[in-house]
Amino acid sequence: MAIPVKLPVFEGPLDLLLHLIDKNKIDIYDIPIAEITDQYLEYIRQMDHEDMNVTSEFMVMAATLIDIKCRMLLPREVSEEGGEEDPREELVAQLMEYKKYKYVAGELRDRMEEAGQAFYRAQDLPESVRSFRPEVDTKELLQGVTLEELHRVFQEVLKRQEDKIDPIRSRFGHIEKEEVSLPDKMTYVERFAVEKRRFSFRSLLEGQRSRTQVVVTFLAVLELMKTGKIRITQKEIFGEIEIESLEERDTVVVPYTEEVSDNG
Repeated sequence: MAIPVKLPVFEGPLDLLLHLIDKNKIDIYDIPIAEITDQYLEYIRQMDHEDMNVTSEFMVMAATLIDIKCRMLLPREVSEEGGEEDPREELVAQLMEYKKYKYVAGELRDRMEEAGQAFYRAQDLPESVRSFRPEVDTKELLQGVTLEELHRVFQEVLKRQEDKIDPIRSRFGHIEKEEVSLPDKMTYVERFAVEKRRFSFRSLLEGQRSRTQVVVTFLAVLELMKTGKIRITQKEIFGEIEIESLEERDTVVVPYTEEVSDNG
């Protein structure tokens, strides 16, 4: 009665070769190819041949080993440099590369297991710490833009608003005061910046309908810059002044209130 033998499962032919080399304490750079080939073929004979895809990989390596074994019996070929070529050289290179990747995979597996045993406590920072915001450096946010340049663009837009007024019709009828709040305008500008990401200062002001709208929009830009919501840049002297949002694209802008703007 035959005694059933359970063979170890290997991930591939190279994995089996490394096992045989380690088992026999063989120098990987000087493999006794005849001995290793015989042991390898013995394992192939005892394999479960149901999965032909797996079996074919081992059979290809077996053919490679037999080929190397035959070439070892023949006189060595001479390379272009004048040295003798070793038929085992290509196989050794494959084994070394596989051994390197196998080591790295083992290290990653161990780290993953260690990470799975780590537990972290929930954040419980005091409200005073969570609400802390570092002081904003306005010089960094301006990045080469001077307040004089901002004022110049502001005055140009105001002049254009004045030019739009009909000097004849403006003398007739009752003109009501336009109510424009700074908190509402700050909300508008911040939402506009989050959506557009980058736009010109001039185009923002020119999009306003009246002188009052321009003035309040200008103040809103200064407030948002001071709180670090936007950054103003100018690539060259007398060039276009651009506004850039410093918030994420999916930021939900909470409407400002009179109290928030007063506390600035």
